[in-house]
Amino acid sequence: MDIISTPDLCDEHGDKVRVIEGDFRHYGGKQHFWGEIATIKCFEDNSRVAEMVKEPGKDRVLVVDGGASPRRSLLGDNLARAAAENGWRGIVIYGYLRDVEELATMPIGIMSLGSVPRKTEKLGDGRCDIALEFGGTTLSPGEHLYADLTGIIISSQALT
Repeated sequence: MDIISTPDLCDEHGDKVRVIEGDFRHYGGKQHFWGEIATIKCFEDNSRVAEMVKEPGKDRVLVVDGGASPRRSLLGDNLARAAAENGWRGIVIYGYLRDVEELATMPIGIMSLGSVPRKTEKLGDGRCDIALEFGGTTLSPGEHLYADLTGIIISSQALT
């Protein structure tokens, strides 16, 4: 299955799914993606993102809570390429990214709030595999994320 429909999944599963609120935009080459969630919480420092995308993705979706900061990018072309090569299906960033033209050509789903050219800090800060709260909901490792051109939904169980 290459295409999913978040409206159809919402209709079929009702209150078993949660919608992430916010104006997320697509930047990757795939506009339909889904998978089990892995999480990172960081602020203006993508050190943990760089570590995680170099690990086997196992068809998961990396969700990064960057505190919605527009001052630093948390993902660029090198890390997105590493994620695609290591089997990640997608990356959702509650924050900003860069290298927009390059990301559009990559075989991975990527969504964020926007883009900014400034690179990240590299301080080694951040926490992995914790519950995140943004977009009007809580996202936990092991839950499932589904994204398309309509939006992003979360489910505690696999829907496809």
